[in-house]
This record gives sequence, C-alpha cells and structure tokens, in this order.
Amino acid sequence: MRTGLGLRACKGGAVAVGLRIEQGEPRLLVSAFLKTHEDGDRLSLEPYRVAAEMAAGARGVTADGVKAAVAEGRRQQDRLATEALQRLLDGLADAERKRVVAGLLVNRAGWITDLLSYSLAFADHVPVAEGLAVRDAFRFAFVRCGMEAVELDEKSLPATAPAILDRSKAEIDATLKALGAEAGKPWRKEQKLACLAAWMAAAGPNSELR
Repeated sequence: MRTGLGLRACKGGAVAVGLRIEQGEPRLLVSAFLKTHEDGDRLSLEPYRVAAEMAAGARGVTADGVKAAVAEGRRQQDRLATEALQRLLDGLADAERKRVVAGLLVNRAGWITDLLSYSLAFADHVPVAEGLAVRDAFRFAFVRCGMEAVELDEKSLPATAPAILDRSKAEIDATLKALGAEAGKPWRKEQKLACLAAWMAAAGPNSELR
C-alpha cells in the first residue's frame, strides 16, 4: 500500500495533500499548508524581494551582502521545509509512512537557474523566483527525510492522469470533489492539484510518472 503526498509550492510554503490507495480507491489522510517561513520574518518569506529592495535602495549595500542575505533566507527555508515535512510524516501511522512517495508539482519555469540574477533583472517576476525557491526547499527536505519523490508537470497533469489512474476525467473530477468535501476548506485549485499529484504518486510506477 503506497501513500502519496502531493505538494504545490508557492510563496511562503506549500499546499500539501496526502492520501493512500485502499482497494484501488484514494483515501484522504491530510490536507495542510507546510510553511517555509517564520512569522514576521521577511527574509525567510521572500528572500528575493528583500534582495531586490537591498540592491535598489540602501547605500553601501554590496553584491556580496545581497547574496549573503539570500543565502541565509534560503537556508532558513530548507530547514523549515524539512521540519514541516518531518512533522507531517510523524503524524502518519507507521503503515502509512512505510512507502510515502512525494509528488512535487513543477512548471516550465524550471529553466531559471540563477534566481537572484533573474529577480534583480526582472522586478515584476520576483514572485516566480520565490515559488521556485520554495520548491527547491522541499527537494532538499525530501532528501533529508529520506523520501522518494517524483516531479509532475502541473500544466499537463490533468491530461495525463486518466491514463495513469485508468479513469475518465469525469471520474477523477468527481473523486477530487468528494475528497475535498471530506477535507473541508480551503479546497481550491491548489489543493485539487496537490491531491491529484498525491494520487498519481501513490498509484503510478515511478517510471511512468517521470
């Protein structure tokens, strides 16, 4: 019995939905938000916005100083993502933890490799960098927590799910709606996508998901 944990990263953390497959049907385990920032701490919440403000504003701010600030914010995000993920795993029953597979939602912004340079060059796109940093923090957390993980393209996921899950789109949508009623609010697009990612991770051989 595999347990799937779907994650959709955004500024400040990730929407997380966990489920297991029982007799071919998904059973909801958890719907939560895993924070990668400390309340009131902008550096862990939005390191690239802080960096952009530092570079544009104060006198005496050096490039090394900006890089150091971002590095510290990213270290905090890695730590907090690991701690949040471990707490979630600790809350699962032993049987549910045995084969947890994470499904991390990704998109086509993965070509951006230097997030600091990108943020400083394109101020309007800083939120993109913040989301990518959180995604990287959970990649770090997967390793630290000893988790198996697959990455799933968010845009194509609804189209590829029927083949992996052997269900029609209408059946999948109905199941997601029912799971959402069980989870309670919030159950928006982000939760639905994380739930579908968890379902795919739990149900599909990893070779088919990559």
